[in-house]
Amino acid sequence: MPDVMSNSSRLIGVGVGPGDPELVTVKGVNALRAADVIVVPVMDSGEQGRAEATVLHYVSAEKVVRVVFALNERSDRGRREAAWDAAGERVAELLRAHSAVAFATIGDPNVYSTFTYLAQTVAELVPGTVVETVPGITAMQDLAARSGAVLTEGTEPLTLVPVTAGAAVLKDALAGPGTVVAYKFGRQAGEVAEALRETGRIDDAVWGSALGLDAESIRPAAELDGTPLPYLSTLIAPARRDGGRGGKL
Repeated sequence: MPDVMSNSSRLIGVGVGPGDPELVTVKGVNALRAADVIVVPVMDSGEQGRAEATVLHYVSAEKVVRVVFALNERSDRGRREAAWDAAGERVAELLRAHSAVAFATIGDPNVYSTFTYLAQTVAELVPGTVVETVPGITAMQDLAARSGAVLTEGTEPLTLVPVTAGAAVLKDALAGPGTVVAYKFGRQAGEVAEALRETGRIDDAVWGSALGLDAESIRPAAELDGTPLPYLSTLIAPARRDGGRGGKL
């Protein structure tokens, strides 16, 4: 049940980037250090996630609280909802006891982030909670920088597709103009490669995972052979550019 009295605590979603600890913004580091506690999402309580590994470069482990989220539960909605409720209640408990709770999320807290759902749940459990976000560098920006792929020029659109929605959604995007970025497609790598080939977009496309980490892999998409890739894989299929410099202005 929601609290009878309102609360003026702050819940701050902090984007900590795709993995490279140097890509956490100064504002993000300051928010982490200023918070009373920092929540990090894990799939089970014994596992260190990427967000936690990044956070520990800037704060002591004593400030970090792991909270289990049903991050990979897709088949059993009841189980997923129960896990989300438990996670929300755990964070609500922290907000009742502390004036500032940060939630560290990889990438950006407003781009396909667990934080969005958490904030909605907590707002119902602890009325009056102030929700803030600190933007983070996204995987597509990091992959563009590391691979040399240009995301957009001139008037080109940029389409971001989570392939958890199905490869057909990606294929529709690839058939259109502009650059297409795909997230979360590791398990459907074969379908993604097929969609790239069918739309004539594979030659310039680039794939990457574990960006900025020891296990980093960045390869031309043409080398994808259908073997499943890490879940947090990123693909950039740049726009077709035939007009030379400034052709899209």
